[in-house]
Amino acid sequence: MERVKKIFRLIHLVVWGLFTSLVVLQLSSETDAHWRSTAAGFIATCLYVFYAHFTLLTRYAGKQKGYWPRLAAIALTGPVPSVFFQQKPFDFGYYAMHLATTVLIFLFLSWLARVTETLVLNTIRKEQLEKQAVEAELNYLKSQINPHFLFNTLNNIHTLVYKQAPAAPEAVMHLASLMRYMIYESNAATVPLARELDYLRDYVSLQQLRYKHSPVVDLHLTGETTPCHIAPLLFIHLLENAYKHSPARLEPGDLRVNVALHEGTLIFRVQNPVASKPANLLEEPGGIGLPNVRKRLALLYPGRHTLAIEHTGETFAVLLTIHGLHAPAHERQAHLHHH
Repeated sequence: MERVKKIFRLIHLVVWGLFTSLVVLQLSSETDAHWRSTAAGFIATCLYVFYAHFTLLTRYAGKQKGYWPRLAAIALTGPVPSVFFQQKPFDFGYYAMHLATTVLIFLFLSWLARVTETLVLNTIRKEQLEKQAVEAELNYLKSQINPHFLFNTLNNIHTLVYKQAPAAPEAVMHLASLMRYMIYESNAATVPLARELDYLRDYVSLQQLRYKHSPVVDLHLTGETTPCHIAPLLFIHLLENAYKHSPARLEPGDLRVNVALHEGTLIFRVQNPVASKPANLLEEPGGIGLPNVRKRLALLYPGRHTLAIEHTGETFAVLLTIHGLHAPAHERQAHLHHH
C-alpha cells in the first residue's frame, strides 16, 4: 500500500513539474515584462486550490457536514495568490476571471485525482483483504489435515508398541520424517512435486508396517517431476482415504496410485477396493472428508483442476487433474544452470 502511495506522490511531482514548465514557456514567450510574477501567481493559485480541496476531500470523505462551507472558503480565496503576486493595483475583474476559470477547473481536477486515488487504493485494499481471507482459510484447512493424519498414525504406532513389534522403532523414524515435512517444509505456498511424492512414499512405508504381505500399494510415476511445484499436503488425504475404506486385509498391489505429468498437467489417480461395509466416502466420522480437498483445490487452483470420483461397487477411485504446474522463475533458472 505504501508503495502505491509513493507512486501517486511521484505522479503528482511529475505532473506539476510538466505543468509549471508549460506555463513558464507560454508566458515567457509573451511581451509582458512581469511574466515571472504572473506565472508565479498563477501556479501558486493552482497549487493552493488543488491541494486545499484535495486535503479537504481526504479529511471529510463521505461527510457532508463541514465540507461545503470549507469548499466555499477555498473557492472564494482561490485567486488570492494571483493577486498577491500581481504587480498592479487590485483588479476585481482579474480576480473574478480566476474565480470563474482557474479555481473551478482545479477544484474539479483535485476531485478527480482524489476519486481516482481512492478507487485504486480501495481496490488494492480489497484484494489484500481477500488474499488474507483465502490464506487464513487455507491455513485452517491445513490445520485440519495435520491432526487428522497424526491421530491415525499414532494409533498405528500404538498398536505396534502394544504388540512389542520389532518394527516400532522404524515406525517412529518414519513418523519423525513425516512430521519434519509437515512442520517445516509444508509452510511454503508450493513445494517441489518430487518432495511431495517422497512424503507419500514415507507415508506408504509407514502404513506398510501393518501388513505382512508384499507392498500393498502400487505407486507408478510417469513424466518428469523436477520442474513442477505444487501445494503441499494435497494428496495425503486421498491416499489416507483409500486405506481407510479398503478391506482390512489387502493383497499386494490392491491400492493403485498413478501420477502422470505431461507439459505442466498433473494427473493423480488413486484406486482402492471397497470394503464390505464402507464408511461414508464423503465425510468420515471425525475426519475432514473429500469436501475439504475440494475446497482447498477451489482456493488454490480455481478453474485449473478437476476432481472426479469413480465408484463401480467393487472399487473406488479418485481422479485429480491440475493444469499449469510450473516451477517458480528462480527454480527454473537454477534447474537450467544445473543441467
